[in-house]
Amino acid sequence: MAASPLPPPSQRPSSTSGWIGALERTARIDAQPERIFPRVIDELATRHGTAPALIGTDETLSHRDLAARQNRYARWALARGLVKGETVALLMTNRPDFLAIWLGLTRVGVRVALLNTNLRDRSLAHCIDVAAPRLLILEADLAEAVASAQPHLAKQPDIVWQGPGAGGPSLAEAAAGYSEAPLQAGEGPAVTVRDEALLIFTSGTTGLPKAARVSHHRIMMWTHWFAGLIDAGADDRMYNCLPLYHSVGGVVAPGSVLIGGGSVVIRPKFSASAFWRDVTETGATVFQYIGELCRYLTVAPPDPFERRHALRLCTGNGMRPDVWERFRERFAIPRILEFYAATEGTVSLYNVEGRLGAVGRVPPFMARRSPALIVRHDVETGLPLRDAAGRCVPADPDEPGELLGRLSAKAEHSFEGYTSAEETSRKIVRDALQPGDAWMRTGDLMRKDAQGFFYFVDRIGDTFRWKGENVATTEVAEVLGHCPGVLEASVYGVAVPGSEGKAGMAALTTGASFDIDALHAALAEGLPAYARPVFLRIVQDFAHTETFKQKKAVLAAEGFDPERIGDALYIDRDGQYRPLDPATYAAVGRGDVRL
Repeated sequence: MAASPLPPPSQRPSSTSGWIGALERTARIDAQPERIFPRVIDELATRHGTAPALIGTDETLSHRDLAARQNRYARWALARGLVKGETVALLMTNRPDFLAIWLGLTRVGVRVALLNTNLRDRSLAHCIDVAAPRLLILEADLAEAVASAQPHLAKQPDIVWQGPGAGGPSLAEAAAGYSEAPLQAGEGPAVTVRDEALLIFTSGTTGLPKAARVSHHRIMMWTHWFAGLIDAGADDRMYNCLPLYHSVGGVVAPGSVLIGGGSVVIRPKFSASAFWRDVTETGATVFQYIGELCRYLTVAPPDPFERRHALRLCTGNGMRPDVWERFRERFAIPRILEFYAATEGTVSLYNVEGRLGAVGRVPPFMARRSPALIVRHDVETGLPLRDAAGRCVPADPDEPGELLGRLSAKAEHSFEGYTSAEETSRKIVRDALQPGDAWMRTGDLMRKDAQGFFYFVDRIGDTFRWKGENVATTEVAEVLGHCPGVLEASVYGVAVPGSEGKAGMAALTTGASFDIDALHAALAEGLPAYARPVFLRIVQDFAHTETFKQKKAVLAAEGFDPERIGDALYIDRDGQYRPLDPATYAAVGRGDVRL
């Protein structure tokens, strides 16, 4: 396979400058174990004072304001009787206060579970039950989401309201009287980088969302490493419209720029029509993307602001090669920094050279620090292939295989795992290359070319990505199973021409009480928009394996082409499922139908 071209030398950063910057920024983390990120926020307040830090739609916090607010929240937590190791769940939309809350609570050893604001019903209840929080900090505007989950909760946490319209005294009001000064020695428990800070939910490769444990060390590594990679400075302004409950949107994007003394523009969500004007008028210099956002922008109508921006860098993951070139050329983007990482992962890759389509590489001088290995994948078992000696088989150059990350006692290479010991164990491969070694499974198929660049191929297992989110088929199938008239459901992803990832499709066997309009309403109530099946197929029966597992591969391969499929097909359009005929199928293929 031919290597993808690099940008012209005049447009490329030094092949080592980003790595050196990252190494320099992270050099002191292990040597200063009590210097956790909230303490860094206090340092930044002293250094940058009234310079803006977080710029929301309703308020702007300076570096000093952010430190003051986190410290008031920390003292509120102590006064409330929260102790080190207890969990508080946080359900809020994107706003500066979101960051101030988790920073303050984690400063005194409380673990904060960041809940997905798109979840409802059983899905949200599952996440709350997994976190087992003592308190739930709830934005008043999201009260309906929690109300839908409450009938399914194993235990009801006490609710602390935040924001206007609260059902009781707000957190802001309760914390207002506490001191904003940095916490003094002995004021609260000792907290180090080895302590847990966050629970961040990820679908992973199978099942319902899993709660990944995130230590203070991980937060420090993420923020400082990326600050070095992007060379963050006080004149930088990050445009961030990604969810703050995700690791990239809520930790990496804001933290990496704050460390340099810059500021973060926080927006509630992405808007293709408003994007370029907002980026231009806010003076953003850096944009944190996921690939799907960039695709939306490249197919949007011309915008008078699309080349007036001050962006020097766009950084993120999931940028397809065909989108990459169009995005860079149409919008005059000086540099794209693609990377690969996972919330719970132990291996990260960074494309500092700008290789088109690559997710990164491990330079030779970093090989011992950040080892990554691609091994052959056994399609039948879903596990790494083993040879006659029981060892994993490294993949050849350009051969797809599963990416593994070596585990060690070093904090940066330790797998912090999930709240579930079973899920944690499932991610670890032992005795892979030699007796006693251990590696973490990423669940991603990758290939590596002869020059050492890694390229993403696909997800392993049933989970697929749509709209920048991982969709677990078992979660969707569970909601479908509660819908009247649905006897059995098989959920899978199907490729759609011109779209990032795979769209959800569900094949159903149905009974006499089945009502397709009621089904649509139930899915809209029980699932976030990105997880709802775009296509439906009504089948007479399913083919099963000898162990009664559905044979999804055949269904996925057949896709949603009415010329190939005799079953009734439907597409989600204009708020309902409509019959999918050949004309509509052709329109989807041309990109005339927005999914």
